[in-house]
Amino acid sequence: MPLIDRHPVLSFKHGRKVEFTFDGKKMQGFEGEPIAMALHSEGVRIYRETPEMKRPRGFFCAIGKCSSCFMLVDDVPNVRTCVTPLREGMRVCTQRGKGAVLPMEGEQ
Repeated sequence: MPLIDRHPVLSFKHGRKVEFTFDGKKMQGFEGEPIAMALHSEGVRIYRETPEMKRPRGFFCAIGKCSSCFMLVDDVPNVRTCVTPLREGMRVCTQRGKGAVLPMEGEQ
């Protein structure tokens, strides 16, 4: 039986380790990996709750087509964390409700 000795998975290299926060708690992940992957590796399984029934949602499709991974990222609601790359210093928060857009500083 032939051995597979070349494949993109076998030569995958992580980005550098970066810090980010989740609901105010410091966490680490690899730069460029999806936010959801970093959260999952840190043990976070619930990313949001549904607006009407308040049911927990987490990682599901991993391709950005469902809304289960919506989170508030750097004050932006409804970010698809399964396809959004992690960057140093990101502020990631559990999204509650529909994720209202916050007014910018100085606006009312």
